[in-house]
Amino acid sequence: MERDVIRKVPLVKPGEPGMIVEEAPTEELAGYPSVGRRIPRRDTIFQVLGQLKYINDLSFPGMLYAKVLRSRYAHARILRVDVSKALEVPGVVAAITADDIPVNSFGPSLQDQPVLAKDKVRHMGDGIAAVAAVSEQIAEEALEKIVVEYEPLPVVLDPLEAMREDAPRIHEPRSNIYWEWHIRKGDVEKALAEAHLVVQERYRTQMVEHVPMETHSSIAMWDAGGRLTVWCTVGRITLARTDLARILQVPVSRVRVVSTQLGGNFGGKNEITIEPVLAILAKKTGRPVKGTYSRKEEFIASTTRHPFIMEYTSGVTAEGRIIARKVRLIADGGAYCSWSETTLGKATILSAGPYDIPNIALDGYVVYTNKPMTGAMRGFGAPQVCFAYESHMDTIAHRLGMDPLQIRLLNAYDEGSISATGQILHSVALKKTLLAAAERFGWEVKER
Repeated sequence: MERDVIRKVPLVKPGEPGMIVEEAPTEELAGYPSVGRRIPRRDTIFQVLGQLKYINDLSFPGMLYAKVLRSRYAHARILRVDVSKALEVPGVVAAITADDIPVNSFGPSLQDQPVLAKDKVRHMGDGIAAVAAVSEQIAEEALEKIVVEYEPLPVVLDPLEAMREDAPRIHEPRSNIYWEWHIRKGDVEKALAEAHLVVQERYRTQMVEHVPMETHSSIAMWDAGGRLTVWCTVGRITLARTDLARILQVPVSRVRVVSTQLGGNFGGKNEITIEPVLAILAKKTGRPVKGTYSRKEEFIASTTRHPFIMEYTSGVTAEGRIIARKVRLIADGGAYCSWSETTLGKATILSAGPYDIPNIALDGYVVYTNKPMTGAMRGFGAPQVCFAYESHMDTIAHRLGMDPLQIRLLNAYDEGSISATGQILHSVALKKTLLAAAERFGWEVKER
């Protein structure tokens, strides 16, 4: 039926009224029928008609609603957790703490994040206990009855301070610096000493939340045969399935994860969040359990884009040729690793920019702080360094009195260029693209 509906969408010529515009592909693309044409998405009609089912359209008989109590402190030891008063609230069916979780850790690489904090909280988004009740309102009321005793600890918010030897250890005894990348090409110090001009700058980027219209939400349900099904907004269902099986100590074959229609992702729904809590509550109650983040929780308990501190030093000839570039990156990973390993790797590899520089030294570090954890977000570290190296190129051009486009054309990668990691580049169209863009925008190169 879906195919029949899609086929009935009219394809019209440009300028005529209709839903979809079909443009004939160029002769160069004639062998690729999908290139150069506007192709209707299979789910478009159902979206505009409101017929797609998002997770908040789903409900099951007897379903309970879960809420998580989150830390009052950015950094503290947990001395005691008491959920007994919460269980006395009418309508509350179950409550859990870290003691109810078979394996209390997860994460894409380091698995350093607890499902619920047990001995220590590391940021104000950390969950400590959870309840399941017959309504969200009752669950919220029950959270206020949970007693938690804390011993506050020194808070580390600045990544540069976190790198100091005497800084409080957030994951004691592990160093706050938990991942490094180092890339070398040529002799940077010698080239800097010989340069006509050396430019040094520092750039910073901020933490950014994805803010999808749909917050994180999931439903967990066990069947009579002991098999778990989770409907969720997680985009990487295989990773979610593996994590859930390990946390719950059940075979992967007994875990099914269904990714529902997403109301926005942008990288923020790449990993599990509340799903293990719901699964344990569902197991304990024998009923389906649903959990949905509030907008506040989305900001404090889900991943954000990594803030970066980026230090650039470049040596340039009088003609504008960059002969050396030294980069030091410090990524603020927040309280847990999440995708920091991948993000730092991509950022470090790309940090010299798309420029043919013979001498390069790139150093990247990611550190723990007592802030919401940082993770995947559109580009995985590339947007931060792109902002830095292109701003740096503008400064170099200004210092030399050169046109910003001209200095980029002079240094841009070309066919056969060798990257900082030793990769020989092919199908390079950077200069062609720069010139095409300049022509489109009416940019006239001003020779010095």
